[in-house]
Amino acid sequence: MTGSDTPASFRLGYVPGVTPAKWIRTWQERLPEVPLHLQSLSPTEAAEAVRAREVDAALLRLPIDRTDLHAIPLYTENTVVVLPKDHPLTEGAEITAAELADLLVLHALDDSLDWTAPPGQPAKERPETTADAIQLVAAGVGLLIVPQSLARLHHRKDLAFRTLADAPVSQVALSWREDAGTELTEQFIGIVRGRTVNSTRGAGTPAPAPAPAPAKAKKPAPARNQKRAAAPTGRGRKPRRGR
Repeated sequence: MTGSDTPASFRLGYVPGVTPAKWIRTWQERLPEVPLHLQSLSPTEAAEAVRAREVDAALLRLPIDRTDLHAIPLYTENTVVVLPKDHPLTEGAEITAAELADLLVLHALDDSLDWTAPPGQPAKERPETTADAIQLVAAGVGLLIVPQSLARLHHRKDLAFRTLADAPVSQVALSWREDAGTELTEQFIGIVRGRTVNSTRGAGTPAPAPAPAPAKAKKPAPARNQKRAAAPTGRGRKPRRGR
């Protein structure tokens, strides 16, 4: 990449639970001369950080306010219930919303799940963060519903999690400003979409044309007036012996 308008580095934000390691490795292989700086963002501030140009792009969870932003969904993850390890609901492989109807379910302020109405009985006060809510679950105050990656991130020996049936899934997306279509941004979009090294090139850097295939050598055509040699038609005579 050349040009004075090319940034010296790329700033990538990410929310808790999202693991960009595989994409970072690909970036380092393809663009070793361009540093990629990671910045941890809170779920409630991730979209605004992109909008305010604090990062060039961010891996975050939908839904978000898409004003001035692009967002491409990358993958979804299951929703789980975090509960004490000895809770009766841990006996099954999954939990239904109906089983939570009479239980206190914590709802953190940084929750990114697109609920119409969260199941269970609400607490009088909402924990500020998922980390705070995990502490309350461990203390036996209530249960918590989160994307599975967050349950793993905040894993504790005294807690367990089970899949919540008929719950909204968490959708992870890559977001960037609508007016920030730089070459480096296009490179990272191509990486997360799984494009090959040639197809992730910027618009101003065309892929090299394939080398032309070598021409096949032509066999010489037979001469038109060349006569075919006559084959022998009989045996030759033996020479006579002298007397």
